[in-house]
Amino acid sequence: MAEEKPLEKMTVKELRDVAHGIEGLEGVSAMKKEALLIAIKEARGIPIKEERQEAIDTIVEVKKKIRELRERKTALRNEADKAGVKRLRRKINKLKKKTRKLAGKVA
Repeated sequence: MAEEKPLEKMTVKELRDVAHGIEGLEGVSAMKKEALLIAIKEARGIPIKEERQEAIDTIVEVKKKIRELRERKTALRNEADKAGVKRLRRKINKLKKKTRKLAGKVA
């Protein structure tokens, strides 16, 4: 069998193929490259840098908050509350900037 290239150098498709071969790993098809790398490393017992894991966890939390705010914004729009919609739009934009900043730490 040919030697496997380093995980970081693999494409997302190659990482998904590797992840599909790991028992107990679910949601592989929906994972992005960084999440695949972490899941595969955890399954193989390869240490992960704490800072990267924390940044990914934080990104997930921020995106969850953005989804919640978007739902509230839609409700306010239906109520014709322009000031509330404007306030939530600003909050959402700030959170989106935060995710981009955090993504820079992960890369």
